[in-house]
Amino acid sequence: MIAYAVKLTRSPGEMEQADVEALRVAGFSDRDVLDITEVTAYYAYANRIADGLGITLEEWIPED
Repeated sequence: MIAYAVKLTRSPGEMEQADVEALRVAGFSDRDVLDITEVTAYYAYANRIADGLGITLEEWIPED
């Protein structure tokens, strides 16, 4: 699941059906795959919106 999310985040254009099949083989249902994809995509979307607007981190949030 983590490898799938990292690949989707770092190189979305390289995603293949085999990536989905690997999740199925690991025991994830189609609904699980959808949820993993949606959560990963939402975080990418939200971070790009924040970055595009120049929103900075709250002081209490560590940067590393």
